[in-house]
Amino acid sequence: MLPANSKAHVDCVSRVLRNAGRLPDAPVPELILDSWRRSMDEFRLDPGSLQGPRILSQDLLRECRERAESFLRIAGEEVSRLHGRVRGADYCVLLTDAQGRTIDYRVEAAIRSDCRRAGLYLGTCWSEGEEGTCGVAAVLTNGVPVTVHKRDHFRAAFIGLTCSAAPVFDPQGGLLGVLDVSAVESPDDRRSQHLIRQMVVQSAREIENAFFMHSTRGQWVLRAHAAPGYVDSQPDYLFAWDNDGRVLALNPAARRYLLQRHGQLPRHIGEVFELDALRAAGDASPTRLPGHELHVRLSAPRRAVSVALAAGDGAELDPRIAENLRLAVRVKDRQLPLLIHGETGAGKEVFARQVHEASARRDKPFVALNCAAIPESLIESELFGYVAGAFTGASGKGMRGLLQQADGGTLFLDEIGDMPLALQTRLLRVLAEGEVAPLGAARRQAVDIQVICASHRDLAALVAAGAFREDLYFRLSGARFELPPLRERSDKLALIRRLLDEEATRCGLRLGLGGAALECLLGYRWPGNVRQLRHVLRYACAICGGDSIHLDDLPPDVRGETPALAESDHADCPERQSLLDALVRHRWKPGPAAQALGISRATLYRRVNQHGIEMPGKRRGQAPGPR
Repeated sequence: MLPANSKAHVDCVSRVLRNAGRLPDAPVPELILDSWRRSMDEFRLDPGSLQGPRILSQDLLRECRERAESFLRIAGEEVSRLHGRVRGADYCVLLTDAQGRTIDYRVEAAIRSDCRRAGLYLGTCWSEGEEGTCGVAAVLTNGVPVTVHKRDHFRAAFIGLTCSAAPVFDPQGGLLGVLDVSAVESPDDRRSQHLIRQMVVQSAREIENAFFMHSTRGQWVLRAHAAPGYVDSQPDYLFAWDNDGRVLALNPAARRYLLQRHGQLPRHIGEVFELDALRAAGDASPTRLPGHELHVRLSAPRRAVSVALAAGDGAELDPRIAENLRLAVRVKDRQLPLLIHGETGAGKEVFARQVHEASARRDKPFVALNCAAIPESLIESELFGYVAGAFTGASGKGMRGLLQQADGGTLFLDEIGDMPLALQTRLLRVLAEGEVAPLGAARRQAVDIQVICASHRDLAALVAAGAFREDLYFRLSGARFELPPLRERSDKLALIRRLLDEEATRCGLRLGLGGAALECLLGYRWPGNVRQLRHVLRYACAICGGDSIHLDDLPPDVRGETPALAESDHADCPERQSLLDALVRHRWKPGPAAQALGISRATLYRRVNQHGIEMPGKRRGQAPGPR
């Protein structure tokens, strides 16, 4: 039997929907009323349901977070800043992806349990088709900021919550995700949420602008505001174009500005602004544009090299990765599929994103799927999508698969070697015919996609073993690139410093790195590569008690001797071979060899002993003398 307040809510929803159009003053806004109608009539949801939201499995959550890695990294600082402003009033902050799945979360420990019981937690799913009217779902459906306050919610499970949410758009106008601030308890008057909603809208705009600037580093960028003092710090309008003047990116305000003035979105920047006036817009102070009520600043393109691959401005980038990037960018626009091989965590997806951003498809979607990170039973529906009612539990609206989402852009299939054979056959057909058939669909739909695949496994060996289709292998490996593991990279020092700056900034800190800690990080073997390095630095930033990270702040398995290092004294061990190569190349002189490897002399001596390498004139186990 329903509690009294839940029964009253069901009665209210039923009465309002039954008499919609005849009531002179509906108890909820029109946007909420429309959502109630869909929740009842289209999705067949029960307004009396007390069940909490669906929660993703850990594997699926990890996959969602990995897909949104850049978005999470850029948004994290603002999410923390927003939480710092609202936590005193017992609000939590959620960040979802474009499907309404919570991928980041901030909450005070004192109210964590209450929020979790209310469904406000990492991994919860808030689509309208599953949960009915709620803050995130309303933004996903309407694309505008909204407050869904208490009994505005459709399902009785959520009528105690208040949720203020705002969309975050990418530079091409697509939805990146939703920023939401929610509370388990709040005043009944919805006007009490006005200030909270304004704060959410402002933070969503800050995230949008930060993502815009990150995504357009290789383009001309114009920042604009009606007041000159805000051009640099809080620009209202952002425009980006390439060297040919093609408009490639606009923030939402710039999109609205152009539509109001021109009635459509211009293709060339010369249709919007006088080119001579733009050339003067990079001076020391913002420039007033003739014919516009705008003050502007123009920024020239910068070389955009991703942090997981690069170690600064590109000058210190490992030469093997730099050459791979150069070649991959050259072949990407020749309709050749790319195959990237490298150890887990070596930065294969980041490499693929970098290639996409430098290609002719950079203003189209980049869609990623890790074939090893989600259950085999779900890969097919994720990749191909499905129509409404295709199978038990399918969404009432159906779902566009990743192949359709990537139409016009790039599809990145990580760990392709783990794709089931049956799906390999379907994928081969899509690549051959350029058409995809969602599950349960009667018709095929044309798609135009560029495929980049990656694997840590030897696909040729899988083909020989009958575990991977030979015809698919040759179709995918038009150009092959090998990414070196972190332990072999020459840019480790600069990479460590850059990642530390990122993770410290994410926590609102400025941290240095002690000598012993740096020595340990440079000497560690990094079996998990760049991904493991980032996690280690994130851990160290979290537990560091001062203004510098010391050896004790590193995880125990990193600062101690690990079994993986001790077991690696086989003749074919990559680390042993790299040591030998460096020593031979530098005539067995420890100092120059250590410098070439990017490690200290002490670390070189330790590894020489661990791998059983005998230095000329030295007994095994004896450290070489200085040279």
